[in-house]
Amino acid sequence: MDGVPVWQHRERNPPASGQRAARRRFQRVSPCPAVDVVVPFRGSAAQLDQLAARLGTPALRDGDSVTIADNRSGAAEAQRGAVRIIAASERQTSYHARNRGADTNRAPWLVFVDTDVLAPPDLLDRYFAQPPADETGVLAGAVLDETPPDEAGHRAVRYAYLKASMSQEITLADARWAFAQTANAAVRRAAFAQVGGFEAAIRSGGDADLCFRLRAAGWALERREQAAVVHHNRTTVARMLGQRTRHGAGAAWLSRRWPGALPRRRWPGLVLWGMRRAVEGLAAAARGDRDEALLGLLDGPAVWAFELGRLIPNRPRPRLAAPGRRG
Repeated sequence: MDGVPVWQHRERNPPASGQRAARRRFQRVSPCPAVDVVVPFRGSAAQLDQLAARLGTPALRDGDSVTIADNRSGAAEAQRGAVRIIAASERQTSYHARNRGADTNRAPWLVFVDTDVLAPPDLLDRYFAQPPADETGVLAGAVLDETPPDEAGHRAVRYAYLKASMSQEITLADARWAFAQTANAAVRRAAFAQVGGFEAAIRSGGDADLCFRLRAAGWALERREQAAVVHHNRTTVARMLGQRTRHGAGAAWLSRRWPGALPRRRWPGLVLWGMRRAVEGLAAAARGDRDEALLGLLDGPAVWAFELGRLIPNRPRPRLAAPGRRG
């Protein structure tokens, strides 16, 4: 599937064949254009130092940049080697941080990765080993769930691994509603600017919304399986279910904005399905099949967390003023 557009592209004013040939002759010889890597961040100061050190390892060429958009309240700008840290604290959402990071430089391509992924040093070369088509606005890199440790006590990590929960194959399965996750995606800057970037005011679903708007504007999406990162999943079941709840809030917001995308499940059928999966999980546990038991016992809670999350607003919680300060 590598290099094959997912969306059908309809160019409003397509150039003549001679113009296309001339444009190709004057394109850069290098298969890899300049790239701005953008990473949103919220965490501790120590985690910020670790992230900056890790992001300093990718191979960069002239014109490339790496920017961390610090989304914490009171964030400050800094420079850590080749990595620039900018303050993006005006609104506490990762999409606002990504927009701020994208505005920092002007390379023709943006690569968005998350703080909880581990990227290979040659990620940018892998993205552009095959030049994107002129009409391509998004490149969907691969996201691999980390291999869980052998020792017990990592049920959430193993569950995510068994479900391949972060795989781009899940979000690219339906051609009409295919989207690239911002855990690892490249976006053409001209396309990003045309549709106005991410919706900054939401907590979840901004990557899908961006891709849907790009598709509506006539841009295509290509897969880049070789541009793979490893995703570090939530380490506890409670945190994993909290993440599913947030994703559910994003799904409800998307389904209202884009009718037909991510429809909700019917609750009566979901109750029966969840009970059946729990029984299957208990049966697997009785025969000593730990993986099947884990899937059966956690499938129901994971899906219910997602569906119940649809009832929660997809907006960030308001920041509380510190004692003694005005709200």
